[in-house]
Amino acid sequence: MGERMKNIGSRSFRLRDFIKAAAGIAMPYIVPASALGLGGAVAPSERIGLGVVGLGIRGKQHLKSFLQLPQCQILAVSDLFDSRREFAKNLVETHYAKSKSGGTYNGCDTYNDFRELLSRDDIDAVVVATPEFWHALVGVAAVKAGKDVYGEKGLTLTVAEGRVLVDTVRRYGSIFQVGTQQRSGRNFRFACELARNGYLGDLHTVKVGVPGGQALGNAPEIAVPDGFDYERWLGPAPVAPYNAIRCTSPGGWYHIYDYCAGWIQAWGVHHMDIALWGAPELLGSPLEIEGTAVFPDEGLGNTSLTWDVNFTTAKGLRLSFTDNAVHPQGCRFEGSKGWVHVNRKGISAEPASLLTADIKPGEEHLYESRGHWVNFLECVRNRRDPVAPVEAGHEATTATLLADIATRLGRKLTWDWKAEKFINNPIADRMLSRAMRSPWRL
Repeated sequence: MGERMKNIGSRSFRLRDFIKAAAGIAMPYIVPASALGLGGAVAPSERIGLGVVGLGIRGKQHLKSFLQLPQCQILAVSDLFDSRREFAKNLVETHYAKSKSGGTYNGCDTYNDFRELLSRDDIDAVVVATPEFWHALVGVAAVKAGKDVYGEKGLTLTVAEGRVLVDTVRRYGSIFQVGTQQRSGRNFRFACELARNGYLGDLHTVKVGVPGGQALGNAPEIAVPDGFDYERWLGPAPVAPYNAIRCTSPGGWYHIYDYCAGWIQAWGVHHMDIALWGAPELLGSPLEIEGTAVFPDEGLGNTSLTWDVNFTTAKGLRLSFTDNAVHPQGCRFEGSKGWVHVNRKGISAEPASLLTADIKPGEEHLYESRGHWVNFLECVRNRRDPVAPVEAGHEATTATLLADIATRLGRKLTWDWKAEKFINNPIADRMLSRAMRSPWRL
């Protein structure tokens, strides 16, 4: 069993010792049923100790979601904004105080440096919700510290970083759930099962549409506000002056290439993941990629606003990946007998009878999750891969980055999935990685 389960087990042992010792006390001692995990409650010693790194929009959403799950307890948070740390601490402690007899709780610690959070033995798992350019550094450090990880998407800033993260997760035996939560949705799973089991006939086209990018204005350099560690925020990225746009979300760093490849990556990874889940032929080599994109002419933003990229497999299956101006948002699988389209609003198909099809016992049934956060905690317990394992996140992120590279170079590329390199294109290969500013490195 991994170090994380040893930690959980050791806490259980301490609770058992405590109960045993209490039994020898002369005066009566009553142990609440909740402390024993009875009546549907989770014993405090059996809860998964959780830390959250990154408390922006998505990080706060994760914080609130995990607070609702009795299987875990949030013990610490980390962020570079003092105000975010204090907000999160208050949120956590107010929530847990409701279940305390005295109505108070002071058990959520805060850290500016995520490495201090990772050093704690009582934290079994970590949520990583930082900007993309920090994902690999925090994720790899967490895994090496013996933690399981729920990591936001895109998985990493570059393909090379993704490969390091995947290899580290497997080397250390960690559980890693990627935040591509659509895999936990019934409609997405069912659409992929229809495609994989031949209900659409011979699959010939997959269409993926996601929101287009965003142009940013210019902003003058200003003093870094009190309570924000801007130098640490930049971390591995190039030195840049602080302004009112750069560090904001979602209207800032997402659309600055030093920190993220833009919506083609950060939004694209969601529906690209479903495309690869439903059409695994797209993961075969060689894979041809070509396309075009429109980039901003001015301002701080330098990621694509619109794009139109085609992937073609050796057998002729085509994936068309665009912004919403071309394809409606979602993933559409098209075959010789019909099509199915799925997004977060619902699922449609032609013929409509496909929607009432029953996937037979002998056919391929995909991983069924009871919920993305719940699935992660279940897998921390049982040590099985979650519904969105690190390899799937790496593949989907890689596909979006390949699309971005093809549009930036403006030429047809051929990708070798096994080697994770372009075929006979050293210029494109150099775009698979980026230098990190010292002292940061993987």
